[in-house]
Amino acid sequence: MTILHSIWARAQGRYALTVISLWIFTALVSSLWTPHSLWATDGYNVWAAPSADHWLGTDGTGADVFSWLMAGSGTNLLIVILTVSVSAVIGLLLIAAMVSGAVMLSGVTVVAVDALISIPTVLIALILAVPLGASIAVIVIACGLGYGLNLARVARPQALLAARSDYVKAAGAAGISPLRVLLTHIVPNAMPTMSVQLSLSAGTAVLAESGLTYMGIGVPSGVPSWGHSLATSVKFINVYPLTVLWPGLIVTAVVVALNLFGDALREAADPVANPALRQVRQRQARPEPAQPRQERS
Repeated sequence: MTILHSIWARAQGRYALTVISLWIFTALVSSLWTPHSLWATDGYNVWAAPSADHWLGTDGTGADVFSWLMAGSGTNLLIVILTVSVSAVIGLLLIAAMVSGAVMLSGVTVVAVDALISIPTVLIALILAVPLGASIAVIVIACGLGYGLNLARVARPQALLAARSDYVKAAGAAGISPLRVLLTHIVPNAMPTMSVQLSLSAGTAVLAESGLTYMGIGVPSGVPSWGHSLATSVKFINVYPLTVLWPGLIVTAVVVALNLFGDALREAADPVANPALRQVRQRQARPEPAQPRQERS
């Protein structure tokens, strides 16, 4: 709770938490209800301006834009959660290899990560689209792999510094398993950097979904997403700009919120930058006063 209070105390944190909360709430509501059915079309009311019946207007088929954006929030939220999870797993596995005691394994891993980072995410997605076709799995695997590599490369200096510290060596000498040392000593020291990188990965995943869906290798046709709403209306931006404006504003607001959330989380989770957290850590580390012994009468 101290970390959440610290995030909310910052202006960028309040904005990030508000936008992300509205995003999650909309995704949950859209799974049960939307103002109009996604498949309800009106050929006589295409590209309509915002009105009381259609709050954000209609698209080229006469479908309600607001309903599609609501339903798309759930798809984008799923993509972000899966991408961040895959990135975190790949990043942790690579960090474990980089900080391992085997010098040869660590060196080979660093070289391999540097080589793989140079491969564009779009190229990986194009390769995956051959066997998988247009699907959410293409976005998750391509982005998760690329962002996981970046996570390992960025967090490596802090992880190595922690791995070479005296308390980690003492933990290894005490017989603690390498996995427990990694999770309880090394990862927490690199967590501020990892949190920022994962938040950037979340924001970039939203942008990647829009770009890959526009290219035809992202979210398949018929599945609502913000990228789908952009791809179906961008051709008519000169004639009907509002249909492109709404999903563009949503994507921009969410990406900014995710990036600011990572910065606020890094500051809130850092005892140096967060005095409240530092006081909590000091109280937890302070030994309890010894109880006076009662003398027998």
